[in-house]
Amino acid sequence: MRLVTTLLVIALTVCMASPGASQSDFTPSAAALAARSYRTAHESEILMEFAGLLALPNVASDAPNIRRNADAIRLLLERRGVRTQLLEVDSAPPVVYGEVTTPGADRTIVFYAHYDGQPVEPEKWAGGDPFSPVLRSDTLEKGGRELPWPQQGERIDPEWRIYGRSSSDDKAPIIAMAAALDALREARIPLGANIKFFFEGEEEAGSPHLERIVEKYRDLLKADLWLICDGPVDQTRRQQVFFGVRGVTSIDLTVYGPRRELHSGHYGNWAPNPAMMLAQLLASMKDPDGKILIDGYYDGIEPFGEAEKRALAEAPAVDEMLKRELGLARTEGGGRTLMEMLALPSLNIRGLGSGSTGDTARNVVPSTATAAIDIRLVKGIDYRTAVDRVLAHIRKQGYHIIESEPDDSVRLKYPRMVRVNRHGGYNAARTPMDLPISQMVIRAVEGARGRITKMPTLGGSVPLYVFTDILKTPTIGIPIANHDNNQHSINENIRLQNLWDGIEVMAALLAMK
Repeated sequence: MRLVTTLLVIALTVCMASPGASQSDFTPSAAALAARSYRTAHESEILMEFAGLLALPNVASDAPNIRRNADAIRLLLERRGVRTQLLEVDSAPPVVYGEVTTPGADRTIVFYAHYDGQPVEPEKWAGGDPFSPVLRSDTLEKGGRELPWPQQGERIDPEWRIYGRSSSDDKAPIIAMAAALDALREARIPLGANIKFFFEGEEEAGSPHLERIVEKYRDLLKADLWLICDGPVDQTRRQQVFFGVRGVTSIDLTVYGPRRELHSGHYGNWAPNPAMMLAQLLASMKDPDGKILIDGYYDGIEPFGEAEKRALAEAPAVDEMLKRELGLARTEGGGRTLMEMLALPSLNIRGLGSGSTGDTARNVVPSTATAAIDIRLVKGIDYRTAVDRVLAHIRKQGYHIIESEPDDSVRLKYPRMVRVNRHGGYNAARTPMDLPISQMVIRAVEGARGRITKMPTLGGSVPLYVFTDILKTPTIGIPIANHDNNQHSINENIRLQNLWDGIEVMAALLAMK
């Protein structure tokens, strides 16, 4: 009877387009429609399971709570009939691994997500607790009011938002996969491949143990494809599929002035000001249009193929919309689009510190100034090479580079010195868009969502090199979060329609043949 009911609902909805789809005449695939039917009947249950997962603090350095997350996700999978185990190495959060064997399947697909989140500053969050998820009627910027969690059968607006750490990055895909498994089972739609799940617990901390885990469990992780379920859809709300990610590394630069702060009246214009020195040093690295002036910085970029070039040409124009949304009168790049700029390495100042400002500002010459810099890499440029190029530029500006606090002999010897702290990193990865398995994924996602945006490279970074370079397996990204989700910032959120659409996309991929 349950199967008959499900098929009747699918038949009644066959001409309905998903609220997030861009074509009014689009008919989703059977798997996507089954997911929609199931979700419509179980929205409040899905939200309650999601809220319970979001209530678990999940900063990677918080070992007890990270373990609670892993145990909760393991139970979530086991309730769906997934065989699970924890993949562990010393001093690392566990990877939650799951496996479903499909009789007769000729390929294996791994679904990747991460369950850890960025560090939090609770006092900056609306409500003061990032791990007490809140349902709101709209975004905070638009005055969204707090709502009670809905009961079974109550109306749920797809424009409502759930606020909480990792609501979009990256627990939403985990819940979407779970609901998709439920939907396919209820509709008796078989999985299209042997399915594995790999949920990492320290991606937001830079995945320092991922390579060791993959090496240790290499045989267990053999597959034909990794699907990376992380990141946002495009800014038009169109479903996005990405085939590469930028690499990432970061450095801290500290410039030194006097051994102690000095009275700016007595010593200003005489004692070198490290804040001014650092500002001048940083300004030498980029021109007003954002072009990086460091010698050789763009050398080695691996060019796109014809399929990637076509995808960029077909991508929706979002720049003017984003400028209005973000209040920007200009952008960097000398007229190039956001999509074009994502194909280049970046140099970003993510933080500056020296002296004090506001009510605590004092009339002093500071003793130090520090800049935190992140670098995003594209395919063809090694992250260590990128840092070496930055350091060579610093030396050309007359600076002596040190790696520890200077003593008096160093201070008196070098008139300009900068301490450099490297933080490691990883390289970019990219899978060709014209591979048969890439085209299969595109067809499956289009079957669920209609017209999609195909991105050769996502702007963000995920350590896909571990899968492409070590396991020699293609990787393709399937994000579901809204672009305005406050990723990595305060008041992170997920739009409910993005979650609903994500369930349909995951169902289509799980059933993909």
